[in-house]
Amino acid sequence: MAESQSPRGSGLSCASVPAFWPMTMAAELAEKGLELYARNLRFIQEEIRIHGELRPSLATPNQVRLGLRTMFLRDYGRPGEGIPTLVDAPYAGHTAMIADYHAGQSLVETLLANGIEHVALTDWKSATEDMKDFEIDNYLGELVVAIDDLGGRVNIVGLCQGGWTAAMLAARFPDKVNSLVLAGAPIDTDAGDGPIRGMVHESPISFYEDLVALGGGLMKGEFMLQGWKNMRPGEHYILEHIDLYEHIDDPVYLRKKETFESWYENPIDLPGRWYLQVIGQLFKENRLARGEFAGLGRRLDLRDITCPLYLLAGEGDDITSPEQVFNAANLVGTPQERIVRQLVPGGHIGLFMGARTLTERWPGIARWIAAQ
Repeated sequence: MAESQSPRGSGLSCASVPAFWPMTMAAELAEKGLELYARNLRFIQEEIRIHGELRPSLATPNQVRLGLRTMFLRDYGRPGEGIPTLVDAPYAGHTAMIADYHAGQSLVETLLANGIEHVALTDWKSATEDMKDFEIDNYLGELVVAIDDLGGRVNIVGLCQGGWTAAMLAARFPDKVNSLVLAGAPIDTDAGDGPIRGMVHESPISFYEDLVALGGGLMKGEFMLQGWKNMRPGEHYILEHIDLYEHIDDPVYLRKKETFESWYENPIDLPGRWYLQVIGQLFKENRLARGEFAGLGRRLDLRDITCPLYLLAGEGDDITSPEQVFNAANLVGTPQERIVRQLVPGGHIGLFMGARTLTERWPGIARWIAAQ
């Protein structure tokens, strides 16, 4: 009778021997359990980092030119070369990182790489308690100081809410504005049928007054952040967490996610009086488009804007509908042949931060500015 071959000598694994199957299964489950535990731990740590530790930072080297009460005016490129281009960032609850987002994906960087030597940026500060009674005039006044410090005449790129501020400046002081770009800017707030327009008109002003009162005279950034998230609750409260969990081992995804969330999850506070002016006079009553808004002591008439004008809107923008941007062409005094209208694919944030728009559209806009 031939000597039996031992399992060890045959090179067979324990899994090949029925008696050892339960032990093998237990070992595999333990191994997977440890992997699952480690993955869950990484997910929890990343959630904490995204929602509590990350802070926004500008991507491109710059210098603080002025430290004003409402903003830091930042210099990029080569100051003193040509007419400066002032990027008026939105003062709408998030920082100016929207204009200088990430190396290789930055509006400021794109402008500098396409014929503009000197870019300045309004880096708006979060409002403090002693700023709760600041009005739109306080911000217009400091924009005038910034423009005068830049030499008294600038090209302005107004992004979203920075667009109506830029339009006010151009109407109040036409000689200070060489050219004007309005990107995703709500100029005619009654135009279109976007959800923001509907929400503002359907909600009584007392609703916004109560929010300001709840913030001690400020419109708290955290209130606005929750409001934005509640516009798409499934995306923000469920899908984005699932997406993060599925990509927790992808370092490229995590870098992109952390960059975005460092901006999005860190809102800034706004003065309550300023905020209620914006909601009541600009969005509910549409006073700027109607020629009824008074800025720095005078009624502002958009027909006083006569400089070259570039209008940029997002086809899928549900914050500022294309009509709110493009209707500006019918309100200004700029000859129609000096107005450019461009509708691009994508939504609101993509107008300023989207890689595709920054690559395909903004270089041409920069060259247009440089040619004025």
